Amino acid sequence: MKRALNPMPDWVASALDEAGLRQVYDARPPYQRNDWLGWIARAKLPDTRDRRLASMLAELKAGQGYMGMDWTPRK
Repeated sequence: MKRALNPMPDWVASALDEAGLRQVYDARPPYQRNDWLGWIARAKLPDTRDRRLASMLAELKAGQGYMGMDWTPRK
């Protein structure tokens, strides 16, 4: 079964661009990008949505991690 593709909201794109992390985000595997977008969008409360977005940005900035799990890019 194929996963549904989650669209990137403008406010997520803006946050990535403002943080200078768009290229880092784009370099991640497609499944990670899609999962992050779905996870952020499914938040019922704005505070939860903001925390999830901040978590994604922090993991991208650190260059490792994926939705709270260990992940390191291949060399």
